[in-house]
Amino acid sequence: MKNVVLLGSTGSIGTSTVKVAEDLPDQIRLIGLAAGNNSELLLEQTRRHRPAVVSIADPAKARELHNTLGTAVQVYSGSEGLLKLATLPEADIVLIAIVGTAGLQPALAAIRAGKDIAVASKEILVMAGETVMSEARKHGVRVLAVDSEHSAIFQCLDGKPTASVRKLLLTASGGPFRSKTDWPKEKFSEITVERALKHPSWVMGRKITIDSATLFNKGLEMIEARWLFAIEMARVVVVVHPQSIVHSMVEFVDGSLIAQLSTPDMCLPIQYALTYPERAASGRVQTNFPKIGTLTFEEPDTERFPAIELARRAGEIGGTLPAVLNAANEIAVEAFVNHKINFPQITEVVRRTMDAHKTVAHPTLDQILEADAWARREAGR
Repeated sequence: MKNVVLLGSTGSIGTSTVKVAEDLPDQIRLIGLAAGNNSELLLEQTRRHRPAVVSIADPAKARELHNTLGTAVQVYSGSEGLLKLATLPEADIVLIAIVGTAGLQPALAAIRAGKDIAVASKEILVMAGETVMSEARKHGVRVLAVDSEHSAIFQCLDGKPTASVRKLLLTASGGPFRSKTDWPKEKFSEITVERALKHPSWVMGRKITIDSATLFNKGLEMIEARWLFAIEMARVVVVVHPQSIVHSMVEFVDGSLIAQLSTPDMCLPIQYALTYPERAASGRVQTNFPKIGTLTFEEPDTERFPAIELARRAGEIGGTLPAVLNAANEIAVEAFVNHKINFPQITEVVRRTMDAHKTVAHPTLDQILEADAWARREAGR
């Protein structure tokens, strides 16, 4: 039985994690749940799974939950609550599914408390991959991937050394604007928020769906892979695969390719992370190859989607630049969603913010957070 703390229980990854726990009641126990502001869903999850501790961002909603739940459950709020849950003595693993930078401090706290972490929040490794992986080695804990792409690579590597790897190939659906015929670069300024939120393969949260449309999602995953698998950026590449069946591949130095395939369902990588090193039986994912028919692959169009090259630049330079890329993108996506800028300007805001930044090499955590705050102000300006 794995005792699991879930940070971000009411979001897309969080609700899928709850499904996995319900599929495997004899193997996974949710002992701590943290949510943003969806107190109704958090209350429902708490009544169903009876965790010992819950937390919600808003202190007023925490008081309401406390009044409703009584003394049976401890209720916390804000960043203090996240840290409390991340370091619960009974926890075996902490799954971090908080959008944005709020998951970084809880991730480090969990690692320092000797907990394995499962990472669904790209920002943690994009911002502070060097620090996070160094701390994980120091404390002898595992950092497990929840992203379908990184889970696929982890499964393909199966403990093989990075010296045996020629390339890590991250697959991308290409997003809703993959077709150059339907969406030439000249039409990108006409893209609406509603259209950008219609992903062809996955049902995800708003931020990650917009990132998939710009391909910033894939750029962030490249940086994440660089740290998760201790490999330089030059050996991390992107391949567009519209069917989203091959979740990623590893090419080895002898030319052999190993891929992980399944129909798109986030429950599979979540379950693998929570049950690792075992595999648990599940009927949730069924892959019918005759029905799928054809699998196709393309080079990414970096002229229409320059986010990939911006991310490669940030990953190669390193230091505080990935944190700047991430923060500027968060601000730009929010501006696009609020109809303040158009679709191509998301990438332009990120590029200009990166160009204005003076990178600090091998930064401390404080320097990373300072760069993050600076980038948000600069991107907003």
